[in-house]
Amino acid sequence: MSTPAKTPNVSPDEQIELQMRRMTRRGFATGAVAALAGLAAWGWVRTRDADDGIPWPLRRVLRWNEQLASAYSRPSRLAPTFAPNAARMPRTNGQIGLGGHFDPATWSLRIESPAIKKPLQLALADIRALPRVETITELKCIEGWSDPVQWTGARLIDLAEKFGLASRRGRDADQFAYATLSTPDDAYYVGLDIESALHPQTLLCYEMNGKPLTLEHGAPLRLAIPVKYGIKNIKRIGTIRFTDQRPADYWAERGYDWYSGL
Repeated sequence: MSTPAKTPNVSPDEQIELQMRRMTRRGFATGAVAALAGLAAWGWVRTRDADDGIPWPLRRVLRWNEQLASAYSRPSRLAPTFAPNAARMPRTNGQIGLGGHFDPATWSLRIESPAIKKPLQLALADIRALPRVETITELKCIEGWSDPVQWTGARLIDLAEKFGLASRRGRDADQFAYATLSTPDDAYYVGLDIESALHPQTLLCYEMNGKPLTLEHGAPLRLAIPVKYGIKNIKRIGTIRFTDQRPADYWAERGYDWYSGL
């Protein structure tokens, strides 16, 4: 604090009090100017043209975040794993695409890719026939909560490699850019960059915490992708497509980050 200017016939304590009052008024004025500037900036942002459902300056920030996250994302960068006693049942958030009458016995997984002549229709037994993987990773909700979960299933990369789905002419260096997954009724859908889709920890899960998936948790098959927030962990997968076109994403169309990486 600077030494207060002396005022005649005023004690040192009163001098300090006067200086504090001046500083308080100055701070209030500065804060008011900053608040008004913030409101003006927000008003400007809100009036900008929309880009994928939100004003373009906000969308530009989200895309910058995506570029930053994808720059350090690589298959060797693994999400943390946990001890078996840490696993617990997560909340049943996210019921979009799970409505109506659904009979798991009639379910099949449709897979589309430019690399194959016609779509595949796989039963759950086909997924179970792939190498079985068990892991405990954290399901992180964009709302702020998280739970370690024991996932059991097959790696999406193993499925892609078995049927030659993700690459042109079977060459790893010539992969398609994206994968998209949707529920059987197409009510919920997620878009993934191919690096995240084929990450070694991305699983097509049919069991959770040692038991078969329940309907509310996405039976008969759901995605566990610990390098993404929970909104990308789609339940009740009905279709998987590999593509070079950036796919639509349910929550990105409603203003959230398309990439949604951790």
